[in-house]
Amino acid sequence: MSSPLNILIVDDEAHVRRFLSLVVRSVAPAQIHEAGDGESALALFPSIQPPPALVLLDVNMPGLDGIETLRRLREGGHEGPAVILTSLANRQTIEEAINAGADHYVRKDTPKDEIAAILRPLLAPAGDAPSASA
Repeated sequence: MSSPLNILIVDDEAHVRRFLSLVVRSVAPAQIHEAGDGESALALFPSIQPPPALVLLDVNMPGLDGIETLRRLREGGHEGPAVILTSLANRQTIEEAINAGADHYVRKDTPKDEIAAILRPLLAPAGDAPSASA
């Protein structure tokens, strides 16, 4: 069995963090690290070793929002996958998320199985990832 992956979930709602933890663990063995806001996530991030294999961030949080948090993580050198989650789905927010370095943008009302399908390739070991060549 492979070692659990470190996953950082950043959302101001505890029930959403629990739900996402369940979805992540349905895809891969995971050690979940949680933060309730962007500032807490930035403070916690350096202590997670090895660095998170995936960061899941809510867009709307008190204080530092998810997009700015992701922007700062990317500026700090985090290159791993990042998924922005939100209840909003307007074009401007999606573009801001992508410009900040998001790999995916997922609405919170997306069914669990669809979220798992999005996360599966992001969490697959390098040897298990689908080949990009034809």
